[in-house]
Amino acid sequence: MAREVLSIGQVRIHSGSASKEEAMKEAADILQAAGAVTGAYYDAMLQREQTVSTYMGNELAIPHGTNETKGEILESALSVVRYDGGVDWDGNPVTFVVGIAGKGDEHLEILSQIAILFSDEDDVARLKAAQTPEELFGLVSAAGV
Repeated sequence: MAREVLSIGQVRIHSGSASKEEAMKEAADILQAAGAVTGAYYDAMLQREQTVSTYMGNELAIPHGTNETKGEILESALSVVRYDGGVDWDGNPVTFVVGIAGKGDEHLEILSQIAILFSDEDDVARLKAAQTPEELFGLVSAAGV
């Protein structure tokens, strides 16, 4: 990809917990602040969640919009937020909420890179142990995301 989809400003760590809706709103707000999506992208995420859960296992959720709302995506970007207090994602425990906006088919490539990173329990443990957003950003970036 020509442009970096993740910058340090799009990575956050919270010591507390959040509701699923709060976590999705933060993911969408970060993407919007990065200039990747319009203000309607949060609603697109909610629509997607109503049809299929974006919980992926291994404490990961990847909220994103529906195919019908592709027009809300201006360019590809990611947001990575770790909630040390956890998020109840329809009864599933989530620590990492990774918001995705993929222009064209780029979201498939981004999704596969994130799936690979989070499929390894040692990698997930390292991501959970990161002390700062900078350290978390470094680990995610090193994974080729």
